[in-house]
Amino acid sequence: MASTEPIFVYPLLGADDSWSGFSIDFAPGAKIDRETLVRQLSSPLLETFDHRQPWLLPALSGGYDHGKLTDRSVTVFPSHPEPQDADAMGELEASLRLARRKVGLNTSPNTKLPGAGSWDYLLIGSSHARSLPPFTLVGLASLTSLVATEVHTHNDRAWVLNNACVLSTSEFLQTRATQNTKADITRLKLLKLLTLIVDDADTGSLDAVFREEPKLSYSLLRLVNSAALSPGHPITSFNQAITLLGRRQLQRWLQLLVYSDPNNGQHPNPLLQKAAARGRLIELLAKQVTPPLPPEEVADTAFMIGTFSLLDVLLGMSMPEILRQLPLPEFAQQALSDHAGGLGELLAVINAVDKHDLKLASGRLAALGIDGDDFFNAQLEAYGWASKIHIAA
Repeated sequence: MASTEPIFVYPLLGADDSWSGFSIDFAPGAKIDRETLVRQLSSPLLETFDHRQPWLLPALSGGYDHGKLTDRSVTVFPSHPEPQDADAMGELEASLRLARRKVGLNTSPNTKLPGAGSWDYLLIGSSHARSLPPFTLVGLASLTSLVATEVHTHNDRAWVLNNACVLSTSEFLQTRATQNTKADITRLKLLKLLTLIVDDADTGSLDAVFREEPKLSYSLLRLVNSAALSPGHPITSFNQAITLLGRRQLQRWLQLLVYSDPNNGQHPNPLLQKAAARGRLIELLAKQVTPPLPPEEVADTAFMIGTFSLLDVLLGMSMPEILRQLPLPEFAQQALSDHAGGLGELLAVINAVDKHDLKLASGRLAALGIDGDDFFNAQLEAYGWASKIHIAA
């Protein structure tokens, strides 16, 4: 059983679709050990994130030390605290305001919105926001930073961006966009590339695909020259990428390549970052499962399971349909289609987190023997790495 309660980290999207902040949440009813929380928030991994980005942390009656995040933290208060916590929450809010620390309010449709500037940040559900009179959010945004939550569709995302929200959650990434962003790269070509990757095809076979589709080669070179890799010298050709990276590392970048948009080299793709974070997170957590997973299921295979887990969203196809065309080992197919086996159970944890079913995610982590500290550090390492992936010009 996990010895500490897990806490969950969520990237927040900015207006340009890049990760521009993060929020932290706890499972409902979790007994938060404040000493453990302070230890986790003092992790040196937090120093690897952009210090300009805010971290939204839930208020707890009595407060707690935000550690490395003190200068970046926004303490978020509920609109309706539990009656037994109301007085303590009021005292905490007053002390934070006196210390000129940033505070936020998680709004409720049943409560009148506060005036502009009364809080540094306001969190508002997208359905609640869309029910408000026109220009309400624009007026609030003059003095308050607005964060849209429960953004379940691409239409929701477009609406909140057009109505002054500077940050939003990213539930909509689990749904398929109405328009195909890869119109000039057919599904067949993508699946052909994925098949070659899975089969560990020789260099010539891979090179042939890139010759057929020059934009793929261009996208790959931008990707491997990204900040997450930081090569000593720019990589300028496919053969050079193989020589400098080695096939093992190159295979990983090829898995992520299918999520990049060759038509737009400057715009971040949040689905690419999400796939990268999933791959790295499952890879890290696979080493923590008790009892240990078979060696063939950790590292490269675990990373692949994470990155491939969003192919159905990317390609607009069902996962069984995709898997019929990919020569994956049986345990990998079962993990992706049925969440079976150790890697499948880890994927089920991530899906539960994405659906904000944190009670289920906590239970699954405990069943896998993954400690809360290890889970928190794995999230930081995965998100820290994925946040640095960008398509360089």
